Amino acid sequence: MSMGHAQTPPAAPVEKVRKGDAKRDRGNRTGFSTGANSAAAAAAATLGLVHGEVPPQVECVLPNTQRVRFNITEGWTDGQQARAVSIKDAGDDPDATNGAHLTALVERLPGAAGQIVLRGGPGVGTVTKAGLGLDVGGPAINPVPQRNITDNVRVAGAPILAAGDGLAVTISVPGGEEMAKKTLNARLGILGGISILGTTGIVRPYSTAAFRASVVQAVDVAARQGQTSVVFTTGGRTEKCAMRCFPELEESCFVQMGDFVKAAFQTAVKHRMERVIVGAMVGKLTKIAQGLSVTHAWKEEVDRTLIAEAAAEIGAPPDLVEEIRAAETARFAAERLAELDLAVAFHRALAVRAIRSLRARYPGPHRLTIMACNFEGVPIVTVEEHELD
Repeated sequence: MSMGHAQTPPAAPVEKVRKGDAKRDRGNRTGFSTGANSAAAAAAATLGLVHGEVPPQVECVLPNTQRVRFNITEGWTDGQQARAVSIKDAGDDPDATNGAHLTALVERLPGAAGQIVLRGGPGVGTVTKAGLGLDVGGPAINPVPQRNITDNVRVAGAPILAAGDGLAVTISVPGGEEMAKKTLNARLGILGGISILGTTGIVRPYSTAAFRASVVQAVDVAARQGQTSVVFTTGGRTEKCAMRCFPELEESCFVQMGDFVKAAFQTAVKHRMERVIVGAMVGKLTKIAQGLSVTHAWKEEVDRTLIAEAAAEIGAPPDLVEEIRAAETARFAAERLAELDLAVAFHRALAVRAIRSLRARYPGPHRLTIMACNFEGVPIVTVEEHELD
């Protein structure tokens, strides 16, 4: 899939705004990701090209395979182009993009032989730094939303594609540049707008007391069922990875702790769990090694010195160590070190630091295991606490 992007000037740096700053009612109502709304708008606009009219509602398949009906506004088509808007509802975790008008402009590409081209328009950020898993110079549309938008457009536009034409899809967000100033995007090298995100399509209120309570409850349930092991993961991909790595454990042992390390570990210690396994990718693994109680991106930034020291320890070239020290993401280090066949050693070094930090903060009878996995949810290395003795 080829991708283009309309460049926008860098946003002026502003003070980071935390999700917890605004007072609001806390709850656990889920919402939809910017990726899900983008896919809905793109599908509706495509249907407008097919039928000559943009529908007021559209059914969209989310990355988690759930089918959801979205309301569509501002529909318009002239037969060659069509536009549609899907307004984001973030549920009980409204962030900077809550209420955003995710806008899709879909254009017929005569003779393009079924090709679907995805572009970023105004209000969608431009990637300017490596380490995000996206092409530098391209739009900040994450890989899962890229596929999800394309998949929904392919279904909606089947008659056009079958006739030998292609479709160009441009996602834009009015006001996206202002929204981005309330996020870490500029620090991460995403300039001029927001990111199009979402690995499932569903937004869960990770920053709420409700989610923290659900983590505690899940450990309570495992203990009541007589489990003596618990596996804490930071999300869906790490959980699937852990389930493949530890097939002997029952499903109730697996708990998605999200960002709530302290709540998870305190509950495990209270129940005197014999074994605690943690599954994480490089960013969260680093934050666990830092000793953070909550690893949410809004709470505290990743410790670049810790990452650089781990890279130096495993023999990374000094110039790369300094690049890593200057980079804004742990992913940058992971990807560069993987190119040097140092991925296993690097993740092992971080895992050792995480084990020592967790042991110091949460003493108890449990033995610790850290499982590091990559961004596709494939295990890289598993480190047992007893290996450190």
